[in-house]
Amino acid sequence: MTIEKNKVVAFHYVLTGEDGEKLEDSGTEPMVYLHGGYRNLLPALETQMDGKDKGDELSVTLPPEQAYGVRVEDSVQRVPIKHLLTKQKRLRPGMAVVVNTREGPRDVVIAKVGKFNVDVDTNHPLAGKTVTFNIKIHDIRDALPEEVSHRHAHGWDADPHHHQ
Repeated sequence: MTIEKNKVVAFHYVLTGEDGEKLEDSGTEPMVYLHGGYRNLLPALETQMDGKDKGDELSVTLPPEQAYGVRVEDSVQRVPIKHLLTKQKRLRPGMAVVVNTREGPRDVVIAKVGKFNVDVDTNHPLAGKTVTFNIKIHDIRDALPEEVSHRHAHGWDADPHHHQ
């Protein structure tokens, strides 16, 4: 089966920076997404995966403009601590955390910690970096109608108890 629009794709990846340093990986469970321009994956990465088959391996290097964005200096925002999606009790500058926003969860880095608020750098933690994804396609399946209507995969097994 080939990766094309409305296929659910499971893949393993290792993400490295320009110096070859490992930044993150998929771990033991593959990452699963709905293919077809639904913005569940970086668009430039999804384009490179188009037409690939189960078992294929590929390496994709993306500049900041196609990856996590160009770094914007002084992009700091004050956020109430209660809006952070973290179990961490001790917040420290430099920590990567997720903020719950009106547009959904957003990756940020803590710049300064106060009693009730934190100042966060709103750049993605990987903004400004050229990154390389080393990918192995684990499996491909047809998307279910509800996955297409929800615009995302409901996990590899397409759990019918998924809630939006």
